[in-house]
Amino acid sequence: MDESEQPKSLTPRMLKWAQNSALYRVSRQMLSRRQLHDAVLRKAREKFDDLGSEEVRALADAAVAFAETIGGLDDEAFAEVKTRSAVRNGKSRRMIAVSLARKGIDKETAQTALAEQADDLAAVVALARRRAFGPFRRADADEARKDKELAAILRQGFHFELARRISAMSREEADDILSGLP
Repeated sequence: MDESEQPKSLTPRMLKWAQNSALYRVSRQMLSRRQLHDAVLRKAREKFDDLGSEEVRALADAAVAFAETIGGLDDEAFAEVKTRSAVRNGKSRRMIAVSLARKGIDKETAQTALAEQADDLAAVVALARRRAFGPFRRADADEARKDKELAAILRQGFHFELARRISAMSREEADDILSGLP
């Protein structure tokens, strides 16, 4: 949003606050455009209670525009990093897609990141390691315990065949899969 489109009630001090707010947030953590917009919008409502919703939105838009000009926002890189991290933490492609959508990543960008970074087999092995399921089980399990493990894996959004595969997998095979994770 350039200066000609901004509401007249916004002062240079308010716009500078929006820039500083954006700079503070993107320097602390990686954010999507929508996350930054929502955060600045929420803070602007608290700080400038006399402004209308149009002016507050204009401040949030100015913050996002500033963050983009300094290179602080990149939704594609954000999606890739979050996807890689989620796979290492044992999240399924479905759960990752939902998480990216909640963070404001468009469907096309999310699908690209999932296609490049997400591997459900590696993710289910990571989940099994974290929860001590299947090949990472510390003791022999009875059928009830195996059913509980299977149900837990299915609740995380993995397919039934993957859940069965991890139950039957050897520790060496699981370690080989984990060694290939980025």
